[in-house]
Amino acid sequence: MEVRSVYKYARISPKKARDVAREIQGLPVSDAIDTLNFTPKKAAFLIGKTLKSAVANAENNHDLAADSLHVKEANISDGPSFNRYKPRARGSASAIRKRTSHIYIILTDEMKVEEKPARDRKPKSKKKPAPKAKEPEIEETEEEVPATQETDDPTNVESAPVAEETSDEPEAEAVDEVSDIAEEVSDESAEGQKAAEEEKKED
Repeated sequence: MEVRSVYKYARISPKKARDVAREIQGLPVSDAIDTLNFTPKKAAFLIGKTLKSAVANAENNHDLAADSLHVKEANISDGPSFNRYKPRARGSASAIRKRTSHIYIILTDEMKVEEKPARDRKPKSKKKPAPKAKEPEIEETEEEVPATQETDDPTNVESAPVAEETSDEPEAEAVDEVSDIAEEVSDESAEGQKAAEEEKKED
């Protein structure tokens, strides 16, 4: 048996109320009440009032025990919104929407678990990989390198570079010229000294 309770025109945004309603979906009544009591939100207080009203309806109108009840559905729908305005700069105004919500709680004493029909899964046939094409084998051929023949022919021997012979004749001639010039200078100096001595004697 199902028991319903409705809270209309609740002054709360539907988005905020839906976040709390999802938490109690499918829970036993006792667990749902404990969850709402320890949720510090305005939506938890409003949904808790609706849930307690549904439990009271089940106990008083249908003679159902609270321990056997579960939350089948907890839906939140949009209610009318009130338009308000807030003054802004330069004489303008921005709109404010005061939203309302309708809270629907449905309790049931029969909790049915919907079992989805099992799908007929056929074993997937394993595809065998296609055989790879054989690569043509490349025959490795060793090329014979002709060996160089060593011969005793003296003409094949590389001639070593011959150092150029330099003569010392120009250097000897230069030394002789220097010695001749030195002798001439010494003779001239000796003659000059003799001439000076003779002039002194005459004086």
